[in-house]
Amino acid sequence: MAFSPFDRGRDGEAGPASASQASGAGSLTAFMDRGSSFEGKLSFKDTVRIDGSFRGEIESENTLIVGESGDVQATIRSQTVVVCGEVEGDVIAGRQVVVQKTGRLVGAIETPSLIVEEGAVLDGPVKMVRPTPPANGKVEPKNAGSDPAKAETKPAKTGAATA
Repeated sequence: MAFSPFDRGRDGEAGPASASQASGAGSLTAFMDRGSSFEGKLSFKDTVRIDGSFRGEIESENTLIVGESGDVQATIRSQTVVVCGEVEGDVIAGRQVVVQKTGRLVGAIETPSLIVEEGAVLDGPVKMVRPTPPANGKVEPKNAGSDPAKAETKPAKTGAATA
């Protein structure tokens, strides 16, 4: 399945600098169009694009694309997350988070790579981690099981002892 027919902006027309090109995403396995809404838990293995409204939890082994008309309020765990619309919630990405110029992301982010285009809105703490390859071969953040919003900050070690 070709991805390009799903590359639509708010006006419904395809654009040359699409989310799929920015993320290196492969084939699209699911698409939630404008006007649709869903609440619950979404799990998938390949690439999903949301241009509608979603509330809940998202878990992916590949790429999540939130299109320009997308409105997502969720905790997101994915390898790659591309935000062209609005996302509110914590994002843990094993490879990369991209917030395009039309995107707005409000929440804690944990990822080894973050790209924020000029004009994008990013509001929340960012924790940059080195990717750690697990036994199954998938790359995930070093502290993928932790809540990035509640991450502890360890004091720097000094040579002086304290009582």
